[in-house]
Amino acid sequence: MKFIVRYSLCVRKVAAMPKEGDHICFCPLKGVIDIISKKWALLIVNSLGNHGTLRFNGLMEELEGISPKTLSDTLKGLQAERLIRRESFAEIPPRVEYSLTDDGVELRKAIIPLLKWAAARNGGNRERCAPTYRGIAAHRVKNSTQ
Repeated sequence: MKFIVRYSLCVRKVAAMPKEGDHICFCPLKGVIDIISKKWALLIVNSLGNHGTLRFNGLMEELEGISPKTLSDTLKGLQAERLIRRESFAEIPPRVEYSLTDDGVELRKAIIPLLKWAAARNGGNRERCAPTYRGIAAHRVKNSTQ
């Protein structure tokens, strides 16, 4: 039995198994795909997933090579999509912590099969790890079920 999934620009509810005429579409990705397709976004999501909560400077250390402006802009975008939460504490000096929302945790879980697919496609060859990411701790997924 062969299933054909049609992609369109409209939203229709899809049951567990597609029926004739049902389809899924890319519409729910609008906004989310714009932010997660940025170079650092998934690394930030993974870093927060690895550590739970991090402050701005902790993220800067995890994401070696990111500029403060890029980190700030990407955090704002992830927050706007409700993938991360920003918690400010009324202290001196001020303290701000970032963590994943439930949607952010689900996104991270959803990305892991894609990473496994890409690793298998590359034959598990770690040499094919992009030199850009090799030195960045956040490019390694921790606490995932193998």
